[in-house]
Amino acid sequence: MELTPAELTVLGLVVERPQHGYELEQVIEQRGIRQWTEIGFSSIYYLLAKLEKRGLVAAEHARGGAKSRRVFRATAEGRDAAARSARALIADTAPTPHPVLVGVANSPLLSEREYAAALGARLLHVDARISAVEAAERALGPVPKPASEVLSYSLSLMKAERSWLAERAQVSDDREDRPEEDARQLPGAAR
Repeated sequence: MELTPAELTVLGLVVERPQHGYELEQVIEQRGIRQWTEIGFSSIYYLLAKLEKRGLVAAEHARGGAKSRRVFRATAEGRDAAARSARALIADTAPTPHPVLVGVANSPLLSEREYAAALGARLLHVDARISAVEAAERALGPVPKPASEVLSYSLSLMKAERSWLAERAQVSDDREDRPEEDARQLPGAAR
């Protein structure tokens, strides 16, 4: 039984601790999970319904409160399916499609100035994402180890991309804290 990345993400959060849909939304938002998987607010309930239909989660009504919410718990089969899927995804080395590679492969369609300006613009966005993830990590405080590992891995990838972009856009890494200045000094950048 294969799980999509979105199904595994939701199931994994329910395995972590039983929760209702709104709690899942809060965790997804707090941990920046939408940075690396496509889970919209409305899709959380859709995914929970699919997981429940497959017997991977079971729901019960929460006690108390004016509105009774359904709290989802992982079943034994759900825990096993999540573990199998996680193992497979961690070990999988299949290439992941990345739109920037399509753009780079077609860079001969651009002038050198246009290519450098596009790289510079991407560098600014990557710097902003790095700053946002670091700020979110500080704001979250202690998180479960899986969340910490995701943040660490994500930051490592973004910093590697930043290094590659800085080299290609002829921007030195020692200017990491001044991306606006980097962009002004790129060939073809507005002055």
